[in-house]
Amino acid sequence: MGQQPNDLTPDAGPWHRWGYELRQFREARRLSQQALARKALIDRSHLGRFERAERPVPRPAAVVLDRVLDAAGALVRYWDEAESESPQDNSAMTSRVETEVHEANTRSHGASGLGALAMSGPGQAVSLGDDMDLVVVPARINGRIHFVPVPRRVVLASGLAGLAAAAVPATPATADSDLADMGSPFQHFAQLRRVIVQTDNLIGPRHVLPALQQNLVSLAKRRRFARGADAVELLALETRYEELAGWFAQDIGDERTAHGHTAKALDASHVTGDTDLTAYILGRKAQLAVDTGHPADALGLATAARRTARPGSRLEVIAVLHEAHAHAVLGEASETHKAYDTALTLLGRADSDGVWGSWLDTAYVNTARARSLAALGDYERAAAGFDDAIAMLPPAYRRDRGVYLARAARAHAGTGNNVLAARIGTQAVGIAVETGSARIFHQLDRLDHALAPAAGEDGVAEFRASLDRIVLHPA
Repeated sequence: MGQQPNDLTPDAGPWHRWGYELRQFREARRLSQQALARKALIDRSHLGRFERAERPVPRPAAVVLDRVLDAAGALVRYWDEAESESPQDNSAMTSRVETEVHEANTRSHGASGLGALAMSGPGQAVSLGDDMDLVVVPARINGRIHFVPVPRRVVLASGLAGLAAAAVPATPATADSDLADMGSPFQHFAQLRRVIVQTDNLIGPRHVLPALQQNLVSLAKRRRFARGADAVELLALETRYEELAGWFAQDIGDERTAHGHTAKALDASHVTGDTDLTAYILGRKAQLAVDTGHPADALGLATAARRTARPGSRLEVIAVLHEAHAHAVLGEASETHKAYDTALTLLGRADSDGVWGSWLDTAYVNTARARSLAALGDYERAAAGFDDAIAMLPPAYRRDRGVYLARAARAHAGTGNNVLAARIGTQAVGIAVETGSARIFHQLDRLDHALAPAAGEDGVAEFRASLDRIVLHPA
């Protein structure tokens, strides 16, 4: 005779109510705790304690459970309500658990983690303290690809060693005494940042984020020794490091860490008093918002970035591009095209100070427009735009090539050319596993979904099989 589940007491408090709702969704899907734990890559014992309100629930865990249970955001909304209603000490406890996980991950791979970890094998779970060496990797959950944090050894055991590849070694932490004697710290850290950016273009962010985060720690230490103009200069550079770390984290699918670094960058930009820096980071926050499913917020942030940017600067053009894509995701075609036309006009008379938007040209704007055209469903023009972008992209931009290939493939699938879409998508699969870029994986997931009805056409089954081979498959 099976063990009877413990009675829940939803009226006992907000987290008891959240646990009750979790169980209701789980039972409605006819899943045992063990089955749900496998699907969500969460320790079964943690899951039971979540239901009984015996353990603080990290928000990322609520997000993953919501996805697995097809709760349409309900579990996340209930989590937000529980958090807002909780006594301060309980909220602090939840925050502390998440912080401990985040800090442990940052020490290893810069990937923020759930408060519960993946299954390490059939019937064997990993508890929170068993393995903090986490990597954020793509996993197929309910037929779609999501990024989840799992122990590195689980990924290695799965045979997907490429997703757990060793990172570029981080620069050893510099001792305080060495920092005090450093001759030109600004030039030193600025040069390190340039090298990291170049390396990211070639091999992707998964391999370079740990090195960047370690250098960020050393830079912050050096900045605390500085005074006056030197301190302001180093803080501005530290802000650029934070922004770049946010971008890298976003590109490996670690949204929580991305939001954290970008928020720190925005706060620091205000301290520096550099409005150019603030405008740029507001634009990055807009980009992060639209890419994480919040286009209305993105539009507001992009508008703020444009308002903050110097008139006639390239930062103004960048802000307008963020506005344009937010309009596209919101389905506002007329506003989208008007914004892109405005961006091209502004670009024609924008200054070139060598600092902001040096990469910005007509080809870049046209590629950005292609992405928005795809969001609007104009796949013919989107495909042509991406094909042009791929042809002009320098070979050193390996990760960006993968992004463009994946977007082009999805656009061609939208036109009905499934054979070409599958062929281009297969090329992108190889770059996805090399770089670990979530942007590539997300597009390949959409392509996989679009091509599912055409599985019998040439190359489609091969593409879908190649994608399946590079993602985790929870039981």
